[in-house]
Amino acid sequence: MRVLEGLGVSAGVAIGRAVTVEDPGDHVLRFHLDERQLDAEIQRLELARRSAIVELERARHKMRETLGEDTAGILQAQAMLLADPAFLGRIVDTIRSRQVNAEWAVLRTTEEYEERFAEIETEYLRERSEDLRNVSRYLLRSLQGIAHHELSEIEGDVVIIARELTPTDAVRFARENVVGFALEAGGETTHTTIIVRGLNLPTAVKLEGVLELLTDHDPVIVDGEEGKLILHPTPEVLARYQARRSELARRDAALVESGLMAPRTADGVEVELYANLELIEEVDDALRFGARGVGLYRSEFFFIEKSPAVPTEEEHYELFSRLLESMRPHPVTVRTFDLGGRKLSRELFPEEDEENPVLGLRGIRLTRIRPEIMRTQLRALFRAAVHGDLRVMVPLVTTLDEVRDFRLLCELLVGELEREGLEHRSGIPLGAMIEVPGAALIADHMARELDFLSIGTNDLIQYALAVDRNNEHVSDLYQSTHPAVMRLLQRIVEGVRGSACELSICGEMAADPVLTPFLVGIGLRRLSMSPRSIPGVKERIRRLRVDALGETVARCLALGTADEIRAYLERTHPLEVAAA
Repeated sequence: MRVLEGLGVSAGVAIGRAVTVEDPGDHVLRFHLDERQLDAEIQRLELARRSAIVELERARHKMRETLGEDTAGILQAQAMLLADPAFLGRIVDTIRSRQVNAEWAVLRTTEEYEERFAEIETEYLRERSEDLRNVSRYLLRSLQGIAHHELSEIEGDVVIIARELTPTDAVRFARENVVGFALEAGGETTHTTIIVRGLNLPTAVKLEGVLELLTDHDPVIVDGEEGKLILHPTPEVLARYQARRSELARRDAALVESGLMAPRTADGVEVELYANLELIEEVDDALRFGARGVGLYRSEFFFIEKSPAVPTEEEHYELFSRLLESMRPHPVTVRTFDLGGRKLSRELFPEEDEENPVLGLRGIRLTRIRPEIMRTQLRALFRAAVHGDLRVMVPLVTTLDEVRDFRLLCELLVGELEREGLEHRSGIPLGAMIEVPGAALIADHMARELDFLSIGTNDLIQYALAVDRNNEHVSDLYQSTHPAVMRLLQRIVEGVRGSACELSICGEMAADPVLTPFLVGIGLRRLSMSPRSIPGVKERIRRLRVDALGETVARCLALGTADEIRAYLERTHPLEVAAA
């Protein structure tokens, strides 16, 4: 037995067999094959090779017509690699010697050749590694279309082991028999972490060297609370974690029961608790744990599921109708797609290659240059609105011009639907996310233009502190209790106070019970979080007295460091009392 310690980002216990993912972007999994399967696997490789040659030849002809024979010769050289007996022979040897699937053998062989190319001093030969990578992509694409291996072939529960996962990977693997993840990279507030936490898949990250330590089908345990990965657990350890998993299931049942209590402070102040959702499968959890509605539906994950295709209006309409009907009579706030940054932008918009995507075309900025996708989504939303209580908001707003353009577009689309005679609903409440300091500082102006605002603290912290929350090298600087963040939150609340605009908070800060006294104390009355966080925050709220939180807020705003603020809140409002 061996224990690796990292960071737990999604609590729970996962017990299963390890499956490594060498290249998450291409979903190259490593499958162990029985010796009797090897000849058939080599035949798959040969069929894929022929298919890849045909595809390369088609691409070469198209390139010759548009760019000329010289440029097209590049692809001809790549096609010759697919006939190279040394390259193909090495792949076959890997399949037989390691008893693995062809996809993994292609990837590993390509990596070995690239390492050799990198050692060659001649620049021309070093550049041939790019040809090799392109050939590998064609070969992998062909293999994945020829009776390729699926996770469902593996009996029992699966734990995915990888360096990192994109949100796309997390969504797709969640559809399979995957019970947990163990990753070398990652952090507490990455988009992938938000996904796995919402789906209640135990996950540990920052497990250095995990890919080198495992072989496929190794028995493993993921402790998503303590951030541990246990390889080859002893019978005693396995029994202990099985018992713990059962205890967590009983605790979940108790949380469901507590979800029936009203989220009201001890002195009678009502605080509304909503759910953050990425997938429609989470609706059941939201209702079970006592959500009063959906405060944030991250619609971009529907794009991620459909990638590389772009969802049609009818597909959007069907999804949103199901979501609204499932949550009726509770309100549902849908955020228009927040793509860009690192979320799918290169898959949907390969022409938009940016040096600093986190500060570039994402959220409403991207939709303004690709309005056809925004129009499709909004038309579907206004049509689906007849099925429930819909609210629509846009992400990453920084100017009033963006807000006004958004409102105008909505009016134009409602007019379109009326002229086309399609059933729809007008007068939908429109809102925006407050995620950048610029928007926070003009929240009073935003409040006069919109029906509601929602504070997205995940990005607000990132932009206020100049910390990429996906960058593991600076993750320690991403501090939710940084004095600047606390002051920005108070500034937003003060800016909106007195207006007819509703204000909520939907970032991960809302789910942290340590911060609940401060959030309620500054006047926030609508909090949205992952469904499983709702009972704990609700219990916390029921122990508070709003009339006694003034000193708490004042002290937090006076302290100078993130650690001081968190320590003060933990000391004056200990969680043990709330859990008693």
